[in-house]
Amino acid sequence: MSAGVAIVTGSRKGLGKHIAERLLAAGWRVEGCSRRPAEWSAEGYTHHELDVSDEAAVVRMVRETVARHGRLDALINNAGIAGMNHLLLTPRSAADKMFQTNFVGSFLFLREAAKAMSRQKRGRIVNFSTVAAALDLEGEAVYAASKAAVESLTRVAARELGASGITVNAVGPTPVATDLIKLVPEAKIQELVRRQAIPRLGREEDVWNVVDFFLRPESAFVTGQVVYLGGARG
Repeated sequence: MSAGVAIVTGSRKGLGKHIAERLLAAGWRVEGCSRRPAEWSAEGYTHHELDVSDEAAVVRMVRETVARHGRLDALINNAGIAGMNHLLLTPRSAADKMFQTNFVGSFLFLREAAKAMSRQKRGRIVNFSTVAAALDLEGEAVYAASKAAVESLTRVAARELGASGITVNAVGPTPVATDLIKLVPEAKIQELVRRQAIPRLGREEDVWNVVDFFLRPESAFVTGQVVYLGGARG
């Protein structure tokens, strides 16, 4: 993996923070974002406070990143929110919030990053899906649907951007012990884990391994793919 300039969304904590730190350790310069201030700092890291569904803020962050570094080599579309509720008990407000963050936020960053990458004729975009989309999990209809939309975006964007030297792929993590799943009942987590080929929770390094693979120079011919962790199958 060649070092460069990367944007990592949702980098205040959890998987986003882990990925940002791994990139920094590899020599990358990283621009991250979240709705609240970061609780960590590092040389080579710049943090932005914004909502990923705020179009003007996303445009501004990407432009500032390119202006500061003169390039943008990778986008890690990690920011997302999860929710678990029976379909008939899910309020419209919850559905709106999940789609705005998970899909609209990913779309806006992808669109703006791709503009900069197209001028360079190179770039890597990694979106985040979930095994919930593959397993059709009860209680996660809206969350899974929002991530299924991200998967479709990934495949179509890969075709539209391939001629510009940009790859677009996605990783679908199994549950990882972060704040994203702390409100999910333990029984539901264990039920999901039992449906995997490898019955355990995911780890941050498992997710990083796939992100790292997509970013490598040798992966220039890999695009439009969704890699689910743990051997998830419906």
